[in-house]
Amino acid sequence: MSLADNGLLAGGVYARKQLFCKDCIVAWSHGSRFRLGRKLAEPLAGRRLLDYGCGDGTFVALVHDLFPNAVGADLDHKQTEDCARRFASLSGLTFLLTERLADRQYDGNFDIVFCMEVLEHCTEEVRARVLHDLHRLVWADGTVIISVPIEIGPSLVGKQVVRTLAGWRKLGDYQYTEHYTCRELWKMIFAGPRTAIDRPVYRADFIPGQPTFYHGHKGFNWSALLLQVRELFHVRRLRFSPLGWMGGLFSSQAWFLCQPK
Repeated sequence: MSLADNGLLAGGVYARKQLFCKDCIVAWSHGSRFRLGRKLAEPLAGRRLLDYGCGDGTFVALVHDLFPNAVGADLDHKQTEDCARRFASLSGLTFLLTERLADRQYDGNFDIVFCMEVLEHCTEEVRARVLHDLHRLVWADGTVIISVPIEIGPSLVGKQVVRTLAGWRKLGDYQYTEHYTCRELWKMIFAGPRTAIDRPVYRADFIPGQPTFYHGHKGFNWSALLLQVRELFHVRRLRFSPLGWMGGLFSSQAWFLCQPK
């Protein structure tokens, strides 16, 4: 399946808002992320794959020809149920709640674990738990591939402009784009690994009676996360998309290709 085969994909919440967005820059940027993710996964085709935080299941569907037996996990039961229904025709795909991954049967059970656009939304405590989960779930010689948005440097300025314009057009959720004060914006444009600003915290009720607290993109610093990732993993390679040849200076996503320590 490719991004052009939109019959099954377009029904997903994420795909509808991002991959098939009417804003060509938004669609191009997010589409490039999945294309790079697929390219990074190709050398390990045929092995056991987990997409941790699979959302609407777009990625596992896109790599189904490479990984016919794959698992997508998400904390939102509505998402996993919708994925199971929409992708029922793709044999070998399993969707489950992330809480089920706590079962010891999944320890070291996956050759390759993807975690894309998840960690930026986690609070500090949850982020540490997710990283330990990734370390536990992949086998000793396996590969963990993490992608997160770049919300510092010149990229931040470009993103805020695109988001604001998309918000004016009432595309996706961009009308709810988080705003920076001048001081906050200046600080994040010139951010280093130790730079931080206050990050808004939001609440969602994915599981009845168990509120989930999360961040948006504002204040996320990928270079700070890299330091935390290196505590548990050997980061073998850094990649950036969609303008990988420019490094992280004018790109939208940072990628960490990791092996557990």
